[in-house]
Amino acid sequence: PLTLEEVRMLVELFYLPYHHGPLAQELLEHFRWLRANSLSVGVPATAPDACGGTRWRGRAQSFQLLCARTCRLHSRLVSTAGRALLYDLHPYLWDIRNLLLAASAFVLWLGCQSIAAPVLLGRDAEPWARRGGLFGELQALLPVGNSCDLFYHPPPLFPSSQLYLLRPLLPLDKLGHEGGGCSEVSQGLQAQPSRAPALPGRLLGSFLSLSPEYTFVLEDEGGPCGYAAGALHAEGFLQQRDSSWLPAIRHKYPPDLGAGGTALGQEAVLFFHAEPLAVPQPVLRRFPSLVQLGTAPRVLDVGASRSLALCLLSALRANGSRGVFCQVSDADRQQLSFYSKLG
Repeated sequence: PLTLEEVRMLVELFYLPYHHGPLAQELLEHFRWLRANSLSVGVPATAPDACGGTRWRGRAQSFQLLCARTCRLHSRLVSTAGRALLYDLHPYLWDIRNLLLAASAFVLWLGCQSIAAPVLLGRDAEPWARRGGLFGELQALLPVGNSCDLFYHPPPLFPSSQLYLLRPLLPLDKLGHEGGGCSEVSQGLQAQPSRAPALPGRLLGSFLSLSPEYTFVLEDEGGPCGYAAGALHAEGFLQQRDSSWLPAIRHKYPPDLGAGGTALGQEAVLFFHAEPLAVPQPVLRRFPSLVQLGTAPRVLDVGASRSLALCLLSALRANGSRGVFCQVSDADRQQLSFYSKLG
C-alpha cells in the first residue's frame, strides 16, 4: 500500500485551489527561480560568476529530484490504489506528472546550453486559458504556457504505472552515428535491425548533425522509446541539410548499397537519394521552426508524447521562435495519426 509519506505528498500537491502544500510550493519556488536565473548557467567554471552557475545547478538538481518523486508517486498510485480511488484521483496526478516531465527536461535543457539566453515568454493569457491549482501555475511558467490547447487532453482509459524519463540529447547518445543518425536513441525506435542507415538515419540523422541542441529523448524501463527534434531557424537548417549533409550521406550510402538487403534498408537508401520537397516561403515566414517527433509502438500513454512536444516547443519558444511546422507524407497514416493525437 501507499506509505504515509506518499499520501502526504498527494495531499500537498492538491491542497487547496489557491494554497499549496509544502511540496507543491517547493516545486513552484524552484521552477520560478531557475527560470528567472537561467542566464547564470553555461559560464565556465573559472568565470567570476561561476558561483551563480553552481548554485543554479544545485537548485536544478533539487527540482529534478522533486519531479522524479512525483512521477514515482503516480506510478505507485496506479499500482497500489483501489480502483474507485484510482479513477477519481488519476486524472489530476496524470496531468501533474506529464507537466513535470516536460518542466524537468526543460530545466535540464537550460543547464545544457553553452550560450545561455533569457527565457522569452508570450503575453499574459486570459484567465480562462489556464486551470487553477498547481497545474495552472506550472503551466504559466513554461514558455508555451499560453497555448492552452497543448495542455487539455483526456486521461487514458486504462492507467499505466510505466515510469518515463524525459531529457535533452547527451553527447553519448550521438556516438557512432557518423552523420547517419544510427545512434542508440533512434535504434531504440526500430522494429528490426537492417543494413544501411535505415530508419535511424531517416528520423534523426540531419537533426543529430545540424541541430542537436534541440533534440530530446524519452526513455522507459526498456531504454529509449521516443524523440523530439527541432531546428530553430528552419530555412537555414534545410539549406544546410541539402547543400552539405545530404551529399555526404549520398556519398556514404550509394544507391546500390540497399540491393539484396531488407525492404526497409532499400527504402532508406532510396529516401536519401530522392530530392526533398521544398518548403513554401509563406510557411517559413509564418512558422520559422521545424519540428519532428516520434515514439516507439510500445508507448501507449499519449501523455508522455505530449510531454515531448511541450518540452521541445518550450525550448524553441525560449529562444524566440514564434511558430513551428512539421513535414509529413500524406500517405504516412501512422505519423498523421500520431500528430493528430498530439493536437
